[in-house]
Amino acid sequence: MTMSINEHGPRGPVNANSGLQPQPVPVAPTDPQALREAFGSYPSGVIAVCGMVQDHPVGMAVSSFTSVSMAPPLVSVCLQTSSRTWPKLRQLPRLGLSVLGEQQGAVCRALAGAEENRFAEVHWETTGEGAVVLPGAVTWYACTLRAELPAGDHTIALLEIDRLWALPSAEPLVFHGSRFRRLDNSDRSAVPA
Repeated sequence: MTMSINEHGPRGPVNANSGLQPQPVPVAPTDPQALREAFGSYPSGVIAVCGMVQDHPVGMAVSSFTSVSMAPPLVSVCLQTSSRTWPKLRQLPRLGLSVLGEQQGAVCRALAGAEENRFAEVHWETTGEGAVVLPGAVTWYACTLRAELPAGDHTIALLEIDRLWALPSAEPLVFHGSRFRRLDNSDRSAVPA
């Protein structure tokens, strides 16, 4: 089986039995709506980035989260440069990252809402170091900001993991195509037969 690519983009797998597969329509990457839809075609988890500011929890939801390194243990998140929350969080000695669980869609919506109301209905806890974490999440990370890199209209924040707590059997919240989805939890091998 081969992949055929022309000036319009990939044509999909081609073989004698299946013929051509549907072809994506080419669009300029400068079209904001088309770019948003293209980025949204990749499923991601949802992370709450939170901390204590003057004895009050402050936080935000992000969907751009990546594991970066095992030694030292590093992760990254991407934040809009227009964010009013990130300047408050970036000054803190410790941040809490919570990988939201599949039942936490309302928590995500609250953390993406009006800044003054984000924690009105959201349960939270603080670690001894001041990181804010959310019960019901599948993983908690207590992190220290190590670096920030400008990236267009976003900032990439590189965070070192100081402590973590995980529930490996719990299901995460998945964001795909501008809506929340669940993972298929049927028992299938990740390795092709």
